[in-house]
Amino acid sequence: MRTKEAILKQILESKIVAIIRLQDSEPVFELAKALHRGGIIAIEVTMGTPNALEEIKKISQIEGVLPGVGSVIDAKTAKAAIEAGAEFVVTPVSKQEVIAMAHQHNKPILSGAMTPTEILQAYEWGADIVKLFPAANFGLSYFKAVKAPMPHLPIMPTGGVTIENAAEWLRNGALCLGVGSTLINKELIAQKDFTEITAIAKAMTAAIKN
Repeated sequence: MRTKEAILKQILESKIVAIIRLQDSEPVFELAKALHRGGIIAIEVTMGTPNALEEIKKISQIEGVLPGVGSVIDAKTAKAAIEAGAEFVVTPVSKQEVIAMAHQHNKPILSGAMTPTEILQAYEWGADIVKLFPAANFGLSYFKAVKAPMPHLPIMPTGGVTIENAAEWLRNGALCLGVGSTLINKELIAQKDFTEITAIAKAMTAAIKN
């Protein structure tokens, strides 16, 4: 079994956590494979996706994929997802019980926060990465303002990250990026155009490398 530190290292090296939030679970497995072909390793399935735990179990079988669970707001859900194969836990809000549950199972937690107080509190409670959410509503200027007095905080902006701005977030101190709609293009999914999704994933991974 991989340690929390080893999993975290993989997430931080890859720099991208792809967020799958769909109304239908049917395309999840093919979507995860398409993202992985494009160089994405960490793939989060949110609990709002139907049969999320079953889908996490399935994608945990794809060699090289690091499956995670998202939208977790209680310890019981975190535990069930980890037992299904989730290697990391992502939350929209920070709760001590969820952080403790992830760590009890030797998994990293990416814990959601918005205000400077919430961000610092999540970090002090033991969050491995603090997920700045919703980052899109406040943008890069807000992120830079938070980081200025607290540059040591490990923050992952989530929301509003695009191929065009990904590198700029990283240049300004983001540790990694939570990416949803840019990668999870619902029109392409509806058309079952997974080749194009792979191409978008490749473009995103290239953008952060450059």
